Amino acid sequence: MPREKKYQEAIKKIDRTMRYSLEDGVKLLKEVHYTKFDETVDIAIRLGVDPRHADQMVRGTVLLPGGSGKEVKVLVFARGEKEKEAKEAGADFVGAEDMVEKISQGWLEFDKAIATPDMMGLVGKIGKILGPRGLMPNPKMGTVTFDIAQAVQELKKGKVEFRVEKGGILHVPVGKISFTVEKLLDNLNALFEIVLKLKPSSSKGVYLKNIVLSTTMGPGIKIDPLSIKAVVKG
Repeated sequence: MPREKKYQEAIKKIDRTMRYSLEDGVKLLKEVHYTKFDETVDIAIRLGVDPRHADQMVRGTVLLPGGSGKEVKVLVFARGEKEKEAKEAGADFVGAEDMVEKISQGWLEFDKAIATPDMMGLVGKIGKILGPRGLMPNPKMGTVTFDIAQAVQELKKGKVEFRVEKGGILHVPVGKISFTVEKLLDNLNALFEIVLKLKPSSSKGVYLKNIVLSTTMGPGIKIDPLSIKAVVKG
């Protein structure tokens, strides 16, 4: 069956006028999945914020308890004992000047970068390369730290970053469609718990405006924001 026809068949199973509970939405997402590969599950959250104002920027990290389902290649900028610590923690690449030189020549075969604070002067030399690609170590994201082992292990286990876009939307990958419903719900609840805690005090009115759950190739499923608050608060 052509992909377009499979997509249309999937849409027929979704009530486009309805906002599903988080659990029902996840179950339906798995039911309408039609591709042969293990798609990423994404959530798009429209927040009641204006990110043009610095005090309404929603940005953070969440350690997905069920993991991300993605193999993350981690680069660590460190020297001496911290270099050894990074290797023992499972970092894929570790170095200092050699890594900066390699990146300046076009090498970018890693997903996340971590640096000890004393290395940031050196790393800053390639900031124009790393920054636009979202690879620059950042203390707010926990990727500029002397606790290298913990930082590496968290990224390997499924720590993901998120940042609200211009339209007030957060796009966050929360696992794979092959995950169980329970594992996906654990990841989603962990994310929403953080997002709710990050609500800016200057944000007035409705904070969680619209939520859509989808897979890489599949149709979107609308989620009821009120069901999120009920789940997170227990």
